[in-house]
Amino acid sequence: MQKRPIVISVGGSLIVPNEIDSKFIRNFKRLVIDQSKKGKKFVVVTGGGILARKYNEALKAATKTSYKDLDWMGINTTWLNAKFLQLAFGNYAYPEVIKDPANLPKTSRPVIVCGGWKPGRSSDGAMIKYAQNCGTKTAINLSNIDYVYEKDPKKFPGAKILKNMSWKDFRKIVGKKWRPGSNLPFDPTAAKDADLSGITVIIARGSNLRNLKNILNGKDFIGTTIS
Repeated sequence: MQKRPIVISVGGSLIVPNEIDSKFIRNFKRLVIDQSKKGKKFVVVTGGGILARKYNEALKAATKTSYKDLDWMGINTTWLNAKFLQLAFGNYAYPEVIKDPANLPKTSRPVIVCGGWKPGRSSDGAMIKYAQNCGTKTAINLSNIDYVYEKDPKKFPGAKILKNMSWKDFRKIVGKKWRPGSNLPFDPTAAKDADLSGITVIIARGSNLRNLKNILNGKDFIGTTIS
């Protein structure tokens, strides 16, 4: 039996790219349940994604607001996505969404679903805190990219793929500050916490579930490893 749970962050844009992606959720659920039958346990942290950004843009258009207000809007969106995922897992998941890394329950169920935590960080930051509290040294961040690049590949088509890198080098790319709605490979605040905690993060495309299976089974995979 595995001693430490596997911590996976599921980007909100995987759950709700435009419409709710029930097919992705169904296939992700099947993979996680199959892995749980091998004795693995999972802590799954959901992001807010496009839905959170839409709420934030609408809030800014409706009223004068602060970064803290925008963060809380985003956090509440992660809780909505988390509740949807928790219900989708049915009896395989702990029956409540966890909103604070300090409150991880002891449970025989193989899946615990968590949302964002507090202002000043994204769901990436929450993922690192959950990993710290689980004693897990490697976390998987599922997003809409295959790799981290040295520059934005949409603006610079020849940007170099970075398959393995240090937190020091990664933090040079993303900077030091988190701003609500930022569209970065990984939250700068979370990167700092991961660096200080010695946590390795694998960034990979979440829609490629065969690739996720390879990661979970310790096989070669497509993605960037930051340590």
